[in-house]
Amino acid sequence: MTKIPIKDIEPFKNHPFKVVEDDSLKELMESISNTGLINPVIVRQNKNKYEMISGHRRLKAMELLGETEIEAQIKNLSDDEATILMVDSNCQRERTLPSERAFAYKMKLDAVKHRGKSSGHDGHKSRDIISDESGRQIQRYIRLTYLIPELLDIVDDTFKYGKNRYLTMGLLPAVELSYLSKEEQKLVFAEIQYTETTPTHGQARRIRELSKNKQLDDEKVEAILDEKVGIQNERITFNREKIVKELPYELTKRDKRYIEDYIVKAIQSYRNNLERGGTNDLDL
Repeated sequence: MTKIPIKDIEPFKNHPFKVVEDDSLKELMESISNTGLINPVIVRQNKNKYEMISGHRRLKAMELLGETEIEAQIKNLSDDEATILMVDSNCQRERTLPSERAFAYKMKLDAVKHRGKSSGHDGHKSRDIISDESGRQIQRYIRLTYLIPELLDIVDDTFKYGKNRYLTMGLLPAVELSYLSKEEQKLVFAEIQYTETTPTHGQARRIRELSKNKQLDDEKVEAILDEKVGIQNERITFNREKIVKELPYELTKRDKRYIEDYIVKAIQSYRNNLERGGTNDLDL
């Protein structure tokens, strides 16, 4: 146990946990200011520097308080041992984002398997690596690492903001989407934005099944997302035949988003005409 300069401490490589300057960090700063640092950080020697293992939030709080040194416990750890301790220490926090848990569990599982192979033993199964999570739940979290960032952000935002969030998606539908290719996931995300809704678990399973059968396209995904389910808000709908009848024939052959843009511009032009004192107003 010793005091070391904060400037000599480097973050853990690929550290999956974010340090956010939120109310929780402010409370930690206040606690340290009143009673001092109760729990020292854990580091390991890294050439002439130190690598942070546990205590990234405490280190940030000390920095913000203007401290230049921090009480630390220096451990002699291998890369795998350091990874396992880093994950175990941070997963004890009350609130960790699904993405943080996902990448942390993957890092630990890889480290446990590598250490097992190095010692001539089989690596532990996922159910053995985290004491407070079932093996199936750990595998679900690890599957999130296969999501594109845009879809993973929706899962994180759901955890942070709950049902008040504009778009929400739970762990189970996210896991189903993680089995799609990156290009397919981008297609699904585009349809989520277009329809302003996310798939339920059952809908996500159907999307995954379409992918398996090489039948996934934007129209099928949109049809699935358009279904009325649960508490999802009903979207504004239009009579397609009436609209198509008024469109130029050449336009009907174009992509639906091009047609949508055409209609939006027509509405904007009509509105601008009214604002300039134009006639032929509709009785709305």
